[in-house]
Amino acid sequence: MEKLTQKEEEVMQVLWQLKKAFVKEIVPHLEGSNHYNTISTVVRKLEEKGFVGYEAYGKTHQYFPVVDIESYRNKYVNNAMTSYFNNSYKNMVSFFAKEEKISAQELREILEMIESKED
Repeated sequence: MEKLTQKEEEVMQVLWQLKKAFVKEIVPHLEGSNHYNTISTVVRKLEEKGFVGYEAYGKTHQYFPVVDIESYRNKYVNNAMTSYFNNSYKNMVSFFAKEEKISAQELREILEMIESKED
């Protein structure tokens, strides 16, 4: 599975949310100014990469995700953990704690989830 560009990830986020969409339905969900032709090109690139499929309706296409969000997330979280955190979840969580991206309450909730799975 290939790493997506920022814009490709943004488009995939919309498609994962909408399930199926024409390009004209994707554009309003994206931040900033996005030209229809630009997003159409991004969607075609996603189709070439195997992330998106489509159903043809005459000259227009309705696109849908082929790769589910969980598969993509698992691949890239694991890659980030290996590349940046020495393959250690502890290093990754402590990074977020040091950067104040995760609260003590959230850490307690994670600990509770872990402990409940051990039972």
